[in-house]
Amino acid sequence: MRERPTWFDEDVLPYASNWVTIDGNDVHYLDVGAGPVLLMLHGNPTWSVLYRDLIAGLSDRFRCIALDYPGFGLSTARAGYGFTAAEHSRVVQQFVTHLDLTSVTTIMQDWGGPIGIGAMVADPSRYAALVVGNTWAWPSNLWTKSFSVVMGSRVTGPLMSQRLNLFVKDMIPRWHMRTRLTDAEMAMYVGPFPTVESRYPAMVLPREIRTAGPFLADIATRLTLVRELPLLLLWADKDIAFKDSVRRRWQATFPNRRDHTLHGVGHYWQDDAGDEAVNEIGSWYWAEVLREGFRS
Repeated sequence: MRERPTWFDEDVLPYASNWVTIDGNDVHYLDVGAGPVLLMLHGNPTWSVLYRDLIAGLSDRFRCIALDYPGFGLSTARAGYGFTAAEHSRVVQQFVTHLDLTSVTTIMQDWGGPIGIGAMVADPSRYAALVVGNTWAWPSNLWTKSFSVVMGSRVTGPLMSQRLNLFVKDMIPRWHMRTRLTDAEMAMYVGPFPTVESRYPAMVLPREIRTAGPFLADIATRLTLVRELPLLLLWADKDIAFKDSVRRRWQATFPNRRDHTLHGVGHYWQDDAGDEAVNEIGSWYWAEVLREGFRS
C-alpha cells in the first residue's frame, strides 16, 4: 500500500486514497459513496482536495470520484510525461475505461473543462451529463493568453510559477471571494509543490493556454457529440479568469441546460460556495438527469 506524504492532513481530507497505474503514471484518486458516478476534475494548480466539500455533501447519494492528474496532488508521472492538457485528457479517458465507469456525470472547472471534454468526446457513450463551472473548451481569448505569457512563458514562468510559487501561494487564496482558506487547507494546496522541480506541471498548463491550440480547437469541433446531454452551468460571477462571454458560449452550445449563478463567488467555487453547489447539483441531477434517463 502506498503511503501518503507527511504533509497530508486527514482532518482536511478524511477519505481513503486509491492508486491505479494509467499509461505508466501512478494516478491517485478518491472514491467515496455509492450511486450514480460523479467524476470530479480539478484545474491548475489544484488537485482532488478541491472537491472535499462536494464529496462530503454528495457522497450519501452519489459515488464521488476525484482523481489527480500526473504531477498534481498525490499522482506521479512516468518518465517523459509532458504534463500537457492533451496528455491529462488521455489519462482521464483511460482512467474511466480502466474503472469501467458508465453513466458518468463530469464536474469540471478551470483546466478540468478541456481535459474532461476531451475525454468525453473520445468515448461519449460512457457519459450521462456534465456540470460546468468557470471553464472553457475552445481556443482561448486575449485575457487568458496574457495570463499565459506571465505565468507560463519560458522567460517569466520559471520565476513566477516555479521559484516564487505565486500561483499556489498567492492566486489560490486571492481568487476566493466568499471564504478564506484555513492554514490547514492552504497547507494541503501547497503540499504537492515543495520544490522548484515539483512545480513544473503547474507552469506547463498556463503555457498550454497558448500552445494547446490544436487540442482545444479539436475538442471544440467535437462538442456536438455531447451537446445534447443535460448540463448544469454553475457560474461564479466574481471570477477574474472566466467572464460572462464564456458563460454565454456554453449557453449557446448546450440547449438541455440549467443555469445557476454563484453570486459573489470566485474562481475556486468548490471552496467558495461548496454548500450551494452541493444543493444545486443534487436537485438538478434528480430532476433533470434521471428524467432524461427514463426517457431514453
